[in-house]
Amino acid sequence: MVDDPWSSALHRLWQAASRAEEVAALADDVYAPLLATPGVHRVVGTRWDGRQVLRYMRALSAGSDTPVIVATTRSMPGAAVREPGGEPVVDRVEAAGLDDAVWPEAEFLREAPGGSVVSCTFRLDQRGWAALTLAVDASADLAAVESRLTQAVDVIVACHTGILQRGREARRGADDALLAEASLQMDSSLDVEDTLRRVARIAVPAVADGALVHLARGEGPEFVAATHVAVQQQRALEAAGRDDPWLAALLARRGEDEDTVFLSGAALDGSPFADPTAATTATAATDADATDAADAGEGHQPTVVSVSPLRARGRVLGTITFVYQRPEARLPDSAFLRSLATRAALAIDNALLYELRRTAVLSLQEHLLPSQLPVTDRWDLSASYAVGDPMLDVGGDFYDAVLRPDGSIALLIGDVCGRGAEAAALTGLARHTLRTLLEEGTDAGTALSRLNRALRQERASRFLTAVVATLAPQADGTVLLSTCSAGHPPPLVLRGDGTVSEVLSGGLLLGVLDDVSYESHQERLTPDDTLVLFTDGLTESREAGGTFFESVLPARLAALRGSDAAHIAESLARQARAFRDSGQDDIALLVARWTGLPPDSGLLPPDHRLEQAALR
Repeated sequence: MVDDPWSSALHRLWQAASRAEEVAALADDVYAPLLATPGVHRVVGTRWDGRQVLRYMRALSAGSDTPVIVATTRSMPGAAVREPGGEPVVDRVEAAGLDDAVWPEAEFLREAPGGSVVSCTFRLDQRGWAALTLAVDASADLAAVESRLTQAVDVIVACHTGILQRGREARRGADDALLAEASLQMDSSLDVEDTLRRVARIAVPAVADGALVHLARGEGPEFVAATHVAVQQQRALEAAGRDDPWLAALLARRGEDEDTVFLSGAALDGSPFADPTAATTATAATDADATDAADAGEGHQPTVVSVSPLRARGRVLGTITFVYQRPEARLPDSAFLRSLATRAALAIDNALLYELRRTAVLSLQEHLLPSQLPVTDRWDLSASYAVGDPMLDVGGDFYDAVLRPDGSIALLIGDVCGRGAEAAALTGLARHTLRTLLEEGTDAGTALSRLNRALRQERASRFLTAVVATLAPQADGTVLLSTCSAGHPPPLVLRGDGTVSEVLSGGLLLGVLDDVSYESHQERLTPDDTLVLFTDGLTESREAGGTFFESVLPARLAALRGSDAAHIAESLARQARAFRDSGQDDIALLVARWTGLPPDSGLLPPDHRLEQAALR
């Protein structure tokens, strides 16, 4: 007879495993059906690293909804006898005979009625293993219990393998995007030292926690640039790059190597990187990195240093040194570093050869934004973009304005989650996709849905928000405003009389679910009304007291009544930066003022007294 409850539970478990982003998320789906098995009274899971260090323990009893969770770094050499090899291992033992030096679960298992224990140990990857253990009584069908236990373990292992595989695929995609972005960044400058600084900036934190770049000179390596994820470590890293004799000697030797060299442990003795707690090598991980490490139970990671020669056309131009303090699985491989160094070296060599012939280039951020906005006789359009963090100058904000075949104009603005190579790649994809569709006359809702489908097909690991506002002049001199939003902050309308209203908007984020549709909201604009679109970098600028700029934005905007679009965009961006005490997000604004008249007819005189009063 088919065991319907267990089969259904196992089916749900496989479904949950296919969606899970971490193995711990499966706990409820694993523990509950196992506890529902006749004769099972308690389930205990443990997570270990390869050094017999217990990282995590979770226990749940039948009839209870509250698990006991223990996060630790307890070293238990005796547990080596339980560490599995290639295949899961099932053991049956008596709870009374458990050795506490081998079984940390014993304290939970002895308390359970019955006295028998069924345990399955299994490998998660090369660096860690886990155990799932059940306390059972004499009424339990041990063969059925073992079958269910091993089936649950199969799901857990498959889930972990899938997560690792998706992670590797995401890293490969990010590596490709980073290399493409690096080429754009480096090709956008004719100055050799500026090119090298860009290499350092683009590589941190995507590639490493710190980076040092040196040029090869006759008298030895010459320090050019350094960057670090921890701003407070920037100066110390620069000092090491300029003056440390150990590093200078290393670079002089390694500059002639054919490939990247990795150094760790004793190989770093005498270096500024030997002590992981020293100021020059302490790593301030991002919030996401810290969370990943905690989830994985990695703890403190030793410092690793890599040195790659910058070689182009048979010449060694310098070296790039990366400093890492992250899990081994997150270190880049030699092939990636070689490709990055090769691109950097070629860019440097090209700058040396052609710096007198090339006079101007655009930065990567300029490639991701329109070079200019459309010029019309009835619209006063302007935009402003402020980079929030000069250390990481590739953001995910974008905007554009598109003239449509029916005579309307479409304004779009969006924000890709996060920063760096992948965010930049998605920014370009999103802006150009929306622009192309809107130029062809596609309605805003369909354009957003098709962009969402493209993101899902590309398996983008980041989401983004966007809003499209279509402005269609009407015969009565008004404008029909149709707004379609995908989870983006709602635009504001500054009326000619100085009142400010929020445009109704909603919609799901892009890149999260398949087959999402988006609806439009309509309202009217009259001459001298101004539409303001912005990214959350504006509203989430926070002062020292904790107040967000969002709370004062309507008053600040109202004080700009009568101003042209350029003044409104630049003033709001400037005010948000001055207001900001914390927050590093970029700020993008797109402003459209409906005049209904040619520009030479004149604007309402701006009342700067209102603006000054709003700033108080």
